Amino acid sequence: MGSIGDCVDNAMMESFWARVQVELLNRRRWRTRLELSTALFEYLEIFHNRQRRHSALGVLSPVEYELRTPPPVA
Repeated sequence: MGSIGDCVDNAMMESFWARVQVELLNRRRWRTRLELSTALFEYLEIFHNRQRRHSALGVLSPVEYELRTPPPVA
């Protein structure tokens, strides 16, 4: 991530935001911005980063992947 105009970076972010749209945003109407921001925080920090299984990680959650992957050798 980082180079300007990199189509690979853009594709990954578009895919991520499409998933957020399907799994969170389109499921209900939000009454306030605070309610939406709280739901988005919980989705990202609790569900997506800790529980949701990722195909790129061998269908493991990020936490499971970290626990199973040995630390790098210095």
